[in-house]
Amino acid sequence: MENVVVHMAMNWDQVYRLSDCAADHEPARGLSLAARAQAEGVSPLACLYDCLTAGDGRQYVMRFFTNYSDFNHDALHEMHSHPATVTGLGDAGAHVSVIFDAVAPTFQLTHWVRDRSRGQRLALESVVHRQTLKNARLFGLHDRGALAVGLRADLNVIDFDRLSLGEIAVHRDLPAGGARLLQPASGYLATFVNGVMTRSDDLDTGERPGRLVRSAG
Repeated sequence: MENVVVHMAMNWDQVYRLSDCAADHEPARGLSLAARAQAEGVSPLACLYDCLTAGDGRQYVMRFFTNYSDFNHDALHEMHSHPATVTGLGDAGAHVSVIFDAVAPTFQLTHWVRDRSRGQRLALESVVHRQTLKNARLFGLHDRGALAVGLRADLNVIDFDRLSLGEIAVHRDLPAGGARLLQPASGYLATFVNGVMTRSDDLDTGERPGRLVRSAG
């Protein structure tokens, strides 16, 4: 019953079937579970149950938060455009079964640079700069972040027109059978870490040239 109370307290206007967000990551309010429940004459909780149990039971729902209160990404665009904004997310894996933030770099290039249709997009060079040199300088990694003589050859060769994210799936490959969400990406022709190819045509080459970077403090 405790879980039911939590669900009933949710803002159903900002809960969507993931399949409704696959082609448009900025879904209209009319696609929310609240709108669907009203149209079907059922409770939002019943609508949620039907969504999650449909088909083979591998369906997902996505819950938006306060930055989607206007049902568009205009506020996010404003934040992305501010010179003080740093993009990145890490929580040491605390929520790997409910979020999949490792796809953020690909999502920024596809949605924000190439595909957004309900508002302004971001410039390609701005997004690449924030994913590379800006973050490297922020964290004091002065040996990387740009294509220059003497720096590490960390780079991606991307087929920008083909760049895309695949379907989300649960993988139970963590210790003790722990689950995590993974989402594959396509369109990466090659990935190099310090000049060594680690991925080729979206596949892992098995090379592991990286090393653990520890804080000096």
